[in-house]
Amino acid sequence: MTTFVGQNFRGVVTGLQQKHGFKLSDSEVDEYVSRELGKVIETLEAKAEPCVGVMPVLEQLDKSKKYGMAVVSSSALSRVQASVKKVGQDKFFPKDHIFSAATSLPVPTTKPDPAIYLHACKVIGKDPGECVAVEDSRSGTLSAVRAGIPTVGYVGSYGGVIKQKEMAEVLKEAGAKVMMDDWSQFMDCMAQIEAA
Repeated sequence: MTTFVGQNFRGVVTGLQQKHGFKLSDSEVDEYVSRELGKVIETLEAKAEPCVGVMPVLEQLDKSKKYGMAVVSSSALSRVQASVKKVGQDKFFPKDHIFSAATSLPVPTTKPDPAIYLHACKVIGKDPGECVAVEDSRSGTLSAVRAGIPTVGYVGSYGGVIKQKEMAEVLKEAGAKVMMDDWSQFMDCMAQIEAA
């Protein structure tokens, strides 16, 4: 299952078809994607919570006005917007700065394809090298790195020190420049990237 972490549901279904040698029709895939999206949004609206420690960091970044912020996800836009709104982060991320590989592009894709990061950079008017991504999956890290964006690997969402160390290695191998396991480390990570 770790192969699919960071991919959208359509990407997971496509990967499962390839891995296990079966084929679903486009309409069957669309039906599964729609059903999954509905259930996930329902669950997010009921239970989503922000990552521990992220809110003070977002508040500090917002107050400083030094950096613009965006959300770049493989998930469907409605899913991402529901998450952002539920956890109270919509005040930090304008709707036109929330991007979805599944629904913001002319041709849907999923991470590790860098298309969604490149699209986001174009829309917000920044070169990839001027941006920094925070990613917690191999697919996401590869997507950002392939787009030319320096990337912070975040492992705080993984339970237990052993799993965090394993994921840190995975994200480093994928090209993350610096690692953090707690959002209190974010500004130090930014300083390291800016100094490089």
